[in-house]
Amino acid sequence: MVSSDPQSLSGKRILLVVGGGVAAYKALELVRRLRERGAFVRVVLTAAAARFVTPLSFASLSGERVYEDLFSLTDEQEMGHIRLSREADLVVVAPATAHLLARMAQGLADDLATTLLLATDKRALLAPAMNLRMWLHPATQRNVATLRGDGALFVGPDDGEMACGEFGPGRMAEPLAIVAAIEAALRGDTVLPPPVAGQGRLAGRHVLVTSGPTREPIDPARFLSNRSSGKQGHAIAAAAAQAGARVTLVSGPVEIADPKGVATRHVETAQQMLEAVEAALPADVFIGAAAVADWRVEPSADKIKKGASREPPTLVLRENPDILASVAQRREGRPALVVGFAAETRDVLLHAQEKLARKGCDLIVANDVGAGVFGADSNEVHLVSRAGLASWPRLDKTEVAARLIAHIADTLGETP
Repeated sequence: MVSSDPQSLSGKRILLVVGGGVAAYKALELVRRLRERGAFVRVVLTAAAARFVTPLSFASLSGERVYEDLFSLTDEQEMGHIRLSREADLVVVAPATAHLLARMAQGLADDLATTLLLATDKRALLAPAMNLRMWLHPATQRNVATLRGDGALFVGPDDGEMACGEFGPGRMAEPLAIVAAIEAALRGDTVLPPPVAGQGRLAGRHVLVTSGPTREPIDPARFLSNRSSGKQGHAIAAAAAQAGARVTLVSGPVEIADPKGVATRHVETAQQMLEAVEAALPADVFIGAAAVADWRVEPSADKIKKGASREPPTLVLRENPDILASVAQRREGRPALVVGFAAETRDVLLHAQEKLARKGCDLIVANDVGAGVFGADSNEVHLVSRAGLASWPRLDKTEVAARLIAHIADTLGETP
């Protein structure tokens, strides 16, 4: 899991080698994430990498010059490749292409990247990225085994859709996953070897997620709803899919795209959402991120018009089904982990603890929606469970999702 400490890498020196592949654009985000956490980042581009992403982009994000040429006279009179490789606390290769892995396994030193990788006295953390056939090829697997035997660490690759349109193992791990692996490597923790096809921390699990608002019709022209954008729920569904789970997303009406690799069911009302959730069960994990309307009215078949008296119509509210409680309190087929959300405007932790007990779920993700959360790209949440409380700083909703899924994987354990 990525550390919640915003300066978890303060003062650490990371040498990032960027290989030549489409995933090179993700390395830009990786630099940004490392710099956010206080790391000092130097970037080395292979000649192929510079065809995908410009040195100027990396220089702008890292605040340092970018290194490309082994035979730079200024650097090499100072043995630049030795200096670069020895001054780092960790060498990271992302993306590590099939060609670069092969050259590393053979001990070649025909450009700056491979020369410093051979000259370094630090362990290397590799994030493979390539077409799934290249990844599964026996030659690549032999090279990976050789590098692992030599002490290299790996993060990924993930299953997913490739730039070529195929789907399977070979996608470079997401930047936040690489950051987590970097933190683990610098702590001296064991970093897992790269997964094979179909594996991941939630492989073999079915994760059911609800997202977005519901709309409760008043008449053909009007409805009751709320400000939920669905960004957090959709990000959670995407993160679960990236972790290898089979994901079903039940979404209320939103204006964002369905996550890739996720089976999405579109609904309008709370009753429809409940029916879609029940149809999707059984599941190993249920995450109720949707902002389900608490009440509904009996809708009018015709548009309600102003009367002669100009008195507003009386709307009789009826309570909607409680989807979270109905899932959490199932006697048969209850998910192993039921996660609810608490959107509050005051006494956030108190209301979250009460909701945890009242609904019968295992975990509540609580936030203050009076702080510009609805529709925003970031969120500040608290995880409330019977085991205690964990509070995270304000983070991108994608990072909240990644951390939540990692927490869920830790809770469930590795084996379905």
